Amino acid sequence: MRKIRTAVLISGRGSNMAALATAAKSEHYPANISLVISNNPNAGGLAKAGDLGVTSMTIDHNQFSSRRKFEMALDAALSQAGIELVCCAGFMRVLTPWFVDRWKNRLLNIHPSLLPKYKGLNTHQRAIDAGDKEHGCTVHYVTAELDGGAAVLQYTLDIKKSDTADSLAQRLLPHEQKLYVKALKKVATELLSLS
Repeated sequence: MRKIRTAVLISGRGSNMAALATAAKSEHYPANISLVISNNPNAGGLAKAGDLGVTSMTIDHNQFSSRRKFEMALDAALSQAGIELVCCAGFMRVLTPWFVDRWKNRLLNIHPSLLPKYKGLNTHQRAIDAGDKEHGCTVHYVTAELDGGAAVLQYTLDIKKSDTADSLAQRLLPHEQKLYVKALKKVATELLSLS
C-alpha cells in the first residue's frame, strides 16, 4: 500500500509528533512519517523521533540571516526527502506566505482552541477568562493568515469550574494527539485518492 510521505515540524517535546509516528507504523495507516525537522537543536522531540526510528534533523532558524533563508533551507530539505505533506506540531515559527504558498493544501497544524476562537497564544487561559463552557483543539490547513485556514477536524472538551490553564492543557493533550492522528489519516486518504 502506498503511503503519503509526511514530515513533522517541531520546536519542543514532540508529543503530537510521537503520536503521529506511532500511528503511522500501522500498515493500514495512509501516511508515513518520513522526516522530523526541528528549528530548535535542543528540542526533546528529536530524541523521541530517534527512538521511533524516524529520520530527524535540525535546521536552526538562528543560523539564518532572514526568515526567507531559513524557510528556503526548510523547503529544500522537505523536497529532497520527497515529502508530500507537512504537519506542524508545536512548531513555534510563523511561516511566511512564500512557504505557505509552496505547500498550499499540503500543510497542516494543530491549534489548542476551537478555531476561529483564540488564534495565537495562551488559548487555555483566554478560554477560562472569557467564561467559556467549552474548549478544544482544531487541526487546520495552514494559510498566510495565522491560525486562519480551513478546519479539518475539531475536538470539544468541557471546561470544569476547577480548571486552570495548566490543567486544561493537560486534559486536552491526549485528545489533541488522537485528533491529529485522525486528521492526518483523513487528509492523506484524500491525497491518495487524487494521486
